[in-house]
Amino acid sequence: MAASSGVVMPFTDRINRIKPSATLAAVAEGDKLRAQGVDLVYFAAGEPHFNTPQHVKDAAIAAIQANFTKYTAVGGIEELRDAIVKRHAADFGSNYKREEVTASVGGKHALFNLFSVLVNHGDEVIIPVPYWVSFKDMVEYCGGKCVFVESEEKNNFAITLEMLEKAITPRTKILLLNFPNNPSGASLSPDEMTAVVRMAAKRGIWVMSDECYVYLDYSGRLFSAGSIQDAHDRLIVVGSLSKTYSMTGWRLGYAMGPAAVIKEATKLQSQSTSNPTSIVQKAGVGALNGPQQCVADFRAEFKQLRDRIVKGLREIPGITCTMPQGAFYVFPNFSAYFGKGGMKTPADVSRCLLHEAHVVTVPGEAFGSNQHVRLSYATSAAEIDRGLERMRKFFKSL
Repeated sequence: MAASSGVVMPFTDRINRIKPSATLAAVAEGDKLRAQGVDLVYFAAGEPHFNTPQHVKDAAIAAIQANFTKYTAVGGIEELRDAIVKRHAADFGSNYKREEVTASVGGKHALFNLFSVLVNHGDEVIIPVPYWVSFKDMVEYCGGKCVFVESEEKNNFAITLEMLEKAITPRTKILLLNFPNNPSGASLSPDEMTAVVRMAAKRGIWVMSDECYVYLDYSGRLFSAGSIQDAHDRLIVVGSLSKTYSMTGWRLGYAMGPAAVIKEATKLQSQSTSNPTSIVQKAGVGALNGPQQCVADFRAEFKQLRDRIVKGLREIPGITCTMPQGAFYVFPNFSAYFGKGGMKTPADVSRCLLHEAHVVTVPGEAFGSNQHVRLSYATSAAEIDRGLERMRKFFKSL
């Protein structure tokens, strides 16, 4: 890669395997227009619109006042790791120990550490499609090969045991699960998840379950792969406080799994970020040990917002949209408009929606789809209505 001066920059092959986050890029592009005075509706950002609960903020303030501002153990203070174990056991019936937990600077950081620890050059990682934008880049950065398993919109983006089994080869190292799914909101039932995890574990395949949205399941059943105790030796659960407690900017995540894997992930972290921010760890303790009504309240409001945006999208001619079972995204299909208004791809749709309808979305290419666009409904009902009206007018004009 050459700089404008003509000097060849000595960048590594591995950094050239990855691209900037499409989600952050969409938000940044919108921010440029907003800075020019354009009134935008944001359906792009993957974060709750709620404020962090007061008892969580109070815990952080108390930590500052108590001068809890020094380095801590790399994988988090014992109080935090114990709180993670206790909360997960109470909510999901798991049985982890303190040495089987490490805290990180967000769930994304935990995932990166784990891929770095487990993936050798040429190892295969099975990833259901659609997938969260960072999975592909993380695996490829570590030298792994992504093996994608395509779901079908007509089946509500369902992934079955049989579909995953067909993707297994002698080089399969990890089966990556993300349910409820970002971007589709698809989920697996407890029975389906259990069958998949046990199948992989019996074959000696690592299961990495990204459960960032585990508390935002609208089926009425909260379930974690971590409760499947007979698969413990081949299972790693990655969690985050970001979406559960509306703490995205605080950056606090964790991983739970066999002590040997957790030890190696913590070792890697010791040479990068060291510990998560000390006061954020105390805020995490406050979130996990404190009142949990906020979690139920967030989930109830998200469900109402989901119903609102799905209804509105389905009322726009040509757009199809499945009903998400969790998370706070919809993944509508816009292919009926390809060939109109210069649009041929999801990226074209997102670009037109941004510059002509002033609605910020994320194109489906980033998630492995050539027909869909992701919209986040983590915003107010008024903003959802405003965005939908702009979209209706735009597509009607084509």
